[in-house]
Amino acid sequence: MNISLYDVSVWVLPLLIAITFHEAAHGFVAWRLGDDTAKQLGRVSFNPLRHIDPFGTVILPGVLLLSHSPFLFGYAKPVPVDFRNLNHPRLDMVWVALAGPATNILLALAAAAAFHALPLVPADYAKWVADNLKNSLIINAVLAVFNMLPIPPLDGGRVAVGLLPRFLAFPLARLEPYGMLILIGALILLPLLGAQLGLNLDVISAILRTLTGYVLGAVLFLTGNA
Repeated sequence: MNISLYDVSVWVLPLLIAITFHEAAHGFVAWRLGDDTAKQLGRVSFNPLRHIDPFGTVILPGVLLLSHSPFLFGYAKPVPVDFRNLNHPRLDMVWVALAGPATNILLALAAAAAFHALPLVPADYAKWVADNLKNSLIINAVLAVFNMLPIPPLDGGRVAVGLLPRFLAFPLARLEPYGMLILIGALILLPLLGAQLGLNLDVISAILRTLTGYVLGAVLFLTGNA
């Protein structure tokens, strides 16, 4: 796979903005709801260097991209939240978790709306701006959908733990230390095993692609781009 400097220039900026705003939103909402852990550690910040995880944000997605993985996967440094400090721990945990994906949806809407301003961009830069906006739309939609998978420590898992009855929430919460291993197995190892067996076991990626398509369609419709 040949990746040019142009490719890097139209993917890196949207990715950094999406990840930075996602993580900063978690920290900001937690701070406003009673826990200043992230605030004290400087994580309520738009500085991407405070949120990038060298392996999860750079190396892992790069390896998957170069190996033609069916679905890209990565993560930033988790924002530290002490849920015991929140005003209403179980309910506020849901709002803190939703803040990240909700921010990505807002960024996707902003990118799609900005397409209407492209005629104002000088011709020499119009394609570069358009590609950045398109990739911002895609990245933010993917992040929103992916993070809402109901598996801790993803945001969807935290939402599920906060909303489910305690007899279901507690077993789900105990999966958190193994959540990333479960995701890597479902998104990478299971499809590789299926390929060796002649079976299509890429179920999670197919679900994510379908849901992302619905989100993209809704965003484009709402911004008059359908």
